[in-house]
Amino acid sequence: MTEEATTPDLVEIQRRGYEAVNRRDFDTAASIYAPDAVWDMRELGMFEGRAAIRGFLEDWFAAYEAYHIEAEEILDLGSGVTFAVIVENARLVGGRGEVRVRQAQIGVWARGAVVLVTNGTNVEKARAAAERLAESRG
Repeated sequence: MTEEATTPDLVEIQRRGYEAVNRRDFDTAASIYAPDAVWDMRELGMFEGRAAIRGFLEDWFAAYEAYHIEAEEILDLGSGVTFAVIVENARLVGGRGEVRVRQAQIGVWARGAVVLVTNGTNVEKARAAAERLAESRG
């Protein structure tokens, strides 16, 4: 069997994760993370383990009447590193206005699962960091 046939499509897995979040299917969304994964949300905290990540998603979405993630781009940079630019459109429960946030996510993967993800609002800085990370892991 060729390596290409056995290498997971990280972009597709990540895209399915965003789709699951949009459906509020938190079991499927959390399933892309390794059991001991870490999600570093910087200002919001660090969530360690798949169960904690799933719990964070549930708590976060409970505050919103409407919430949708649009993936502007998702790139597999190689060496188990992905980079995504996402746009979040949301409306708080009872709110009238919509919030739109554009941010970057850097993912580190092992055996087809996310082991570390970080978010940031400075997309170009995050892109450069993701490229350096992929190069250093190469």
